[in-house]
Amino acid sequence: MNPQIILKQGREKSVLQRHPWIFSGAIQNVNGNPGSGDTVDVISSSGQWLCYAAFSPISQIRARVWSWVKDDRVDEKFLERRINQSIKLRRDLELNKKTDAIRLVHGESDGLPGLIMDQYGEIVVIQSLSAGVDKWKKVITNITCKATGAATIYERSDVDVRKLEGLSEESGLLAGQHPAGEITINENNIRCLVDVQKGQKTGFYLDQRDNRLLSGRMAHGRTVLNCFSYSGGFSLHAIAGGAESVLSIDSSSEAMAMAKRNLELNDLPSNRAEWMEEDVFQALRGLRDRGRSYDMIILDPPKFAPTAAHVAKAARAYKDINLLAFKLLKPGGLLFTFSCSGGINSDLFQKIVAGAALDANVDARIVQWMNQSADHPVLLSFPEGYYLKGLVCEVN
Repeated sequence: MNPQIILKQGREKSVLQRHPWIFSGAIQNVNGNPGSGDTVDVISSSGQWLCYAAFSPISQIRARVWSWVKDDRVDEKFLERRINQSIKLRRDLELNKKTDAIRLVHGESDGLPGLIMDQYGEIVVIQSLSAGVDKWKKVITNITCKATGAATIYERSDVDVRKLEGLSEESGLLAGQHPAGEITINENNIRCLVDVQKGQKTGFYLDQRDNRLLSGRMAHGRTVLNCFSYSGGFSLHAIAGGAESVLSIDSSSEAMAMAKRNLELNDLPSNRAEWMEEDVFQALRGLRDRGRSYDMIILDPPKFAPTAAHVAKAARAYKDINLLAFKLLKPGGLLFTFSCSGGINSDLFQKIVAGAALDANVDARIVQWMNQSADHPVLLSFPEGYYLKGLVCEVN
């Protein structure tokens, strides 16, 4: 028999609407003595069974729902079924026609709260963001080996959010052969180097795949400025798409070096690529002061607002970089602007960008909305899963 958490009166609404998070403030009592990651029964104040969830004694998200089906049992077979369902979805999407780098599991949206699983060719990278996933990590690793046939299963759980779960940062080999340095992936006929051991996130920003392809199509004949360029994904697509020139800016020397190697890897003309290793905010102000201007600007910043508590500060940062970008755009220019902050919803992001255009004294219109690629699905009852927002704006 599982331990139980009893909800306060009136706090079962979100669970009945199948939102997978149960916050500490919604809990009246805990019956039994569940440990970190243990499965608990969630019970309403009237005694109604609601769901099975993974318990986290420290996190404000005190429980993450595994299943709303009472006949389910959270065990190895349950996890195997969920992981296989997730992998089948990606196969049905036929993403292998575009790339050999795919997100196989996207946390709550795939019914596996706190589990991220990305495949880069023969390597699968697992990221555990919750106590429940950590509890089952060895089992998940074994299932993944069987389901994917990958030569390597590597962990990249070296992220700050684990501290909120009372978990330490961890990374390293889980199964198979240790990765031998950088690997090469293919995306939209562009080859990119990926460092699964030290790179950002699990090694690459898979969620921007479709947006990189779009930017490449729209870059033909344009002068392009790519900010927060990381390993040069947007830059490569722009040059391959026929951009006249691309200036890539990033503060990381390691990322800049990898971007240059990626340019060589694809035999793209180096005379159309410029590089600037500098803080993007300072670089944009310097370009403005020197009277530079561009036909197309890409803003793909890191997560400025990881939680709602950071929204006000993040909003100022987003407005600042978008204001500077609008001032650097030529008439008829395009701005590709993104937010990956969960605390900034689509409406707020659009308002921030609109305010930046107003302060820059330009008229701009949205010609396309962008979001995360299809292997990052969004559960309808979990809008937090829709984290990547993007706009293509044209200035008059």
